[in-house]
Amino acid sequence: MTLPIAITLGDPAGIGPEILAKAFRDAPEATAGCFVAGDVASMRRASACIAGPGRPALPVLVLGAPGQALQAPPRCIPVWQVGVPEPLVALGQVSGAAGALAGRCVMWAAGAALRGEIAALVTAPLNKQALAGAGAPYDAFPGHTELLQAMAAEHVGTSVAQMPVRMMLANDELRTVLVSIHVSLRQALEAVTAGNLADTFRITDQALRAVLGRAPRIAVAGLNPHAGEGGLFGLEELEVIEPAVRAARAAGMDIHGPIAPDTVFMRARAGAGAPGEFDVVVAMYHDQGLIPVKYLGLDKGVNVTLGLPLVRTSPDHGTAFDIAGTGQADAASLISALRMARQLAGV
Repeated sequence: MTLPIAITLGDPAGIGPEILAKAFRDAPEATAGCFVAGDVASMRRASACIAGPGRPALPVLVLGAPGQALQAPPRCIPVWQVGVPEPLVALGQVSGAAGALAGRCVMWAAGAALRGEIAALVTAPLNKQALAGAGAPYDAFPGHTELLQAMAAEHVGTSVAQMPVRMMLANDELRTVLVSIHVSLRQALEAVTAGNLADTFRITDQALRAVLGRAPRIAVAGLNPHAGEGGLFGLEELEVIEPAVRAARAAGMDIHGPIAPDTVFMRARAGAGAPGEFDVVVAMYHDQGLIPVKYLGLDKGVNVTLGLPLVRTSPDHGTAFDIAGTGQADAASLISALRMARQLAGV
């Protein structure tokens, strides 16, 4: 590795610091060359939280520069202090102070990635209510994806509309990419347009070609029951989705659909060492695509933001305030996100 990977702190009142500490303890091969873009005191508290009989607290290495993480020994926690240290926030409680620290860490790491100073960005969970409570500039964004999109667009000198991004949720069995993300269901239906579908197909094809080394087999889920049943249950498939799929196929993509959404995920699922029929499913809205992946296990899912000029992954779960500070949080999804980031960044 010539550049380190940054892992943001997440909401310091949640399980983010705890799963970071566990990842550095339990997965030295995945965390090699990584550092926490966060808060030294929060990470020291998290390290103490996961300590126990036969498991001493991991030392926290305060970095003088992010690049020093490349020489950090295994099973210590390299931390780059983002901003001026502030008092520890209370665990398990939503607060604007926690949201501001989480947002500040993301913005610092995104800037570093856009400047080419880090190889990839892995984000620990933040709380949307805390982010909103932090005030400007953080309250302008519903979550990580929208914040990163806005920063990337500003960096390259374009508008947010000219930098479409898509969420991919992936585990060892299934990948899904969403046409729309954090909007109401009514808005999600309105987002099923020829332009949005074309962007989604293009972004999906480009991203997975880089991962697979070949054209991905893309399945497109229908919007309506039975993919519209020939127009009986809605016309979106006939009027919008099918023409978009034909255009993508004419552009050289290995794409199929629309396929009934109640069966397409089963057809795409890999299992018992055998690949699924498809490499990825394009879902028409948030819950249609995320429920199948999350049902397979929150400990395995990885969220990847496609379409950005940087590599960003994150675990597929939230801040879990109810167990913060108890040592119970599972770091498996974060470790999977680290491994996915390394794959996407080629390190």
